[in-house]
Amino acid sequence: MASSKEYLDFVLEQLSELDDITYRAMMGEYIIYYRGKIVGGIYDDRLLVKTVKSAISLMPAAPYELPYEGAKEMLLVDNIDSKEFLTELFNSMYDELPTSKK
Repeated sequence: MASSKEYLDFVLEQLSELDDITYRAMMGEYIIYYRGKIVGGIYDDRLLVKTVKSAISLMPAAPYELPYEGAKEMLLVDNIDSKEFLTELFNSMYDELPTSKK
């Protein structure tokens, strides 16, 4: 099942406090970038983020889910209604994220 543009728009609105949030559509899903680094994505209308230490510490009970068959597990963000939480999450994750390959 592909993700809806409406869900993407909602997540982007929730992330509007952050500068330089971008996305790229890929096979019906959306990869989310923060200041040029991949933070996670929207898969089947779920916001999933990379499993870095800061994300795990902010969401210790978050379930690990597969974005698609054969992928690495990611953390499900279930608190997408809080702009403050998402801003804190993305800011805390930034330094741990690898630089995107060109």
